[in-house]
Amino acid sequence: MPTPIKMPALSPTMEEGTLAKWLVKPGDKVEAGDIMAEIETDKATMEFEAVDEGTIASIAVEEGTEGVKVGTVIAMLAEEGENLDEAAAAAPSDAAEAGDDEAADTAEADTGAKDEPAKAAPRASAEPARAAIETDTKAPAAPKDDSGGRIIASPLARRIAEQKGVDLAGVTGSGPRGRIIKADVEGLETGAAPAKAEASSPAPSAPPKPATLGGDLDAPYEAQKLNNVRKVIARRLTEAKQTIPHIYLTVDVRLDALLDLRKQLNSSLEADGVKLSVNDLLIKAIARALQRVPACNVSFQGDELFQYTREDISVAVAAPSGLITPIIRDAGKKGLAQISTEMKELAAKAKDNKLQPQEYQGGTASLSNLGMFGTKQFDAVINPPQAMILAVGAGEQRPHVIDGALGVATVMSATGSFDHRAIDGADGAQLMEAFKQLCENPMGLVV
Repeated sequence: MPTPIKMPALSPTMEEGTLAKWLVKPGDKVEAGDIMAEIETDKATMEFEAVDEGTIASIAVEEGTEGVKVGTVIAMLAEEGENLDEAAAAAPSDAAEAGDDEAADTAEADTGAKDEPAKAAPRASAEPARAAIETDTKAPAAPKDDSGGRIIASPLARRIAEQKGVDLAGVTGSGPRGRIIKADVEGLETGAAPAKAEASSPAPSAPPKPATLGGDLDAPYEAQKLNNVRKVIARRLTEAKQTIPHIYLTVDVRLDALLDLRKQLNSSLEADGVKLSVNDLLIKAIARALQRVPACNVSFQGDELFQYTREDISVAVAAPSGLITPIIRDAGKKGLAQISTEMKELAAKAKDNKLQPQEYQGGTASLSNLGMFGTKQFDAVINPPQAMILAVGAGEQRPHVIDGALGVATVMSATGSFDHRAIDGADGAQLMEAFKQLCENPMGLVV
């Protein structure tokens, strides 16, 4: 019996995703554990593995499709010995895929304008759900036909019609009860209106061109569609700057002692294949600083303040899909070698889009390091619901007072961004001082 492959929930909060890429095609054999597709959630692009073995009979959702609901059938898997054509034919129809809300649409169209207001009342409870489907799938609003009823079309057909600029009012549906399906619109040319629609409805006008801003901004450009991760980054950071009262505190940290300690530790750890980075030591330093100043290891939660008893440090990493923050959990109690090993593994996963939700969701404070790019100092945006993030710049040779005399030292600027609703300026200043002391007297990081 053919097995439907459904859109998986790759995180506890995932309700829909983008089928970014298929790695298999109809006719390919797969075994349990084989990677079949890449799915873009609101957090990251993740790989989707096969659970059963068999042969891909058909693919129901094309790659690049956005807003695919969790549980939607995206492909059919045939068991050994099954006929692929029969297995493909067993895929749920568009009507079944759309669920009860689309069935309600069909019923409404059948009765059309003949429905009395009293008979339409029972559908009121289904209307919000149907509207939500149309909104979430970014389908165009269903057009009215001459009788006043709704044009019945699958979400995928609506989406294709919107992309092509096709007026569904003039399309003849070949699905159940005249329902417009994918095959009815995918062959139409972009912007074309069916011949039968010419007399009853005008051809759709070309989409408006973006306004020319003039001056220095009047330059050629190429519009790039935002992926889900970038959309979430934009939404969360906008929310952070609009709703979180940031306070910024900066200290200059002399790094010479920390760099000397790193050199000594790397010499002793070379046989174990461990090589500490400056970032590894900074992760440990901010975790230990939070242990010393627990008033900063908190988050603002409306009428409550969450006081954390563990230092889970989110570390900003640039991934292909956008910024992501894998977490070193309980960093205050871990040794430097363990932090270094975990960080390298998490960074590699992030760059390959293979992080699991539990590896980047959570965290009690964040660290963002742009020093490797030569950035001297910057102010980072808090990652809600956390209440602080530490931004560190490059260590560079600067004039510095050493033992009362002017000399040259390796100095790094570090800026803490604090949620002033949860952390007072004095507490933030104590944390920055603790961080500075741990970096300038780094033996506190190894005991």
